[in-house]
Amino acid sequence: MASKPIVAIVGRPNVGKSTLFNRLVGERLAIVSETAGTTRDRLYADADFAGREFTVVDTGGIVGEREAVAENDTSKFFALARAQAKLAIDEADAILFLTDAEAGVLPGDYEIAEILRKSDAPVYLIVNKADNDKRIADAVEFFELGLGEPNPISALHGTGLGDLLEEIISEFPPLSDESETEIPQIAIVGRPNVGKSSLLNAILGQERAIVSEIPGTTRDALDTEVLWRGEPVTLIDTAGIRRRGKIEPGIEKFSSLRALKAIQRADVVLLVLDAVDGPTSQDAHVIAYALEENKGIVLVVNKWDTVEKETDTMRRYEERVRQTFNFVPYAPIVFCSAKFRERIPAVMDTALRVRQELRVRVPTGELNEIVREAVAQHSPPTHGKTQLKFYYATQVGTIPPTFVLFVNRKDMVHFSYQRYLENKIRERFKLTGAPIRMIFRARRKREEAG
Repeated sequence: MASKPIVAIVGRPNVGKSTLFNRLVGERLAIVSETAGTTRDRLYADADFAGREFTVVDTGGIVGEREAVAENDTSKFFALARAQAKLAIDEADAILFLTDAEAGVLPGDYEIAEILRKSDAPVYLIVNKADNDKRIADAVEFFELGLGEPNPISALHGTGLGDLLEEIISEFPPLSDESETEIPQIAIVGRPNVGKSSLLNAILGQERAIVSEIPGTTRDALDTEVLWRGEPVTLIDTAGIRRRGKIEPGIEKFSSLRALKAIQRADVVLLVLDAVDGPTSQDAHVIAYALEENKGIVLVVNKWDTVEKETDTMRRYEERVRQTFNFVPYAPIVFCSAKFRERIPAVMDTALRVRQELRVRVPTGELNEIVREAVAQHSPPTHGKTQLKFYYATQVGTIPPTFVLFVNRKDMVHFSYQRYLENKIRERFKLTGAPIRMIFRARRKREEAG
């Protein structure tokens, strides 16, 4: 499964990068300020234009070497932003080089242009704040940067963006027509130092990945194909992910972006937990990435050999895991020791079973029977004199299983009742490890009468 193209926004501080980021993703996710250097860390979010999805990365401003002030906190901060922007440039499928029409061409723009000329990705020279005829006309001076034709826009007002985005998405690789018989893609993800590379090595049965006690050793997402019970499977090892607020600057933060790409193109995500540390809120945050992408999920408790055992140790530990991940009660839990290669077959077999569950189709007759029984056992909510009614249900897709339920008032479907219906479907069709999408549509009164 292909990951979404990455579009990186780079430029000097205070040229409007965060404003453009917010405009592209449609939300005020980045802090916008008149103070130079507000965006200290990269921020990323998905955007959509003309039906084509891509990931936008906002970066801290790049300050030229000649502009940085030596040996003070400001210079260290700008050096860090410069390093992070370079990392984003290396990973991007397209680069938006933002300049400032109001300020004109500055020495720092030349230095950034020199960096971008070494990039393999296409670079789009954008002249921001071109919000009047004079500034649009003056944009021609940016030809001096040697990066082709300048594109005058106003990120604040959105003018000039449509044609530019059309050009950008036209250069993206074509969307692949993926079949149901493709090789299973399994991503191994988790916080740093939980044993992801060790798990990969245990599955492979040989030392193919670097194993280290140093968090973040695996900086790239690495693909390895293995034959499992005679069938090919692709394993994607990734760098550790931490909560956005806890990600260290530099390489580790950028590794999380690469891990996100791995999650996007995987069928099933193995979240590796450290049995010693136990499940954490950071682990729950990692699962949120997988949920956003509708991926199958397996919770893998690694280093189980290090835990002192009593009669019901595993049961109590599983309760602890379930409590932390109560929002994915359908995710299977597998205990293993990658170091001693114990219960590794259970990890792989569970992952492949989850992949099959993502493709399950529920017969329409049985689905409607489940809904009727659920409504009879627990009445839907009411609002005044109106009661929520369910007319018909059908499955409209897989990966993940997706159901459409026709109702009289879709605004009356409370989250708790949706979860109740989901649980009823899972009682009949386990769908282990597979998320369920439920879409509620209102039927018109004319349709009701029919």
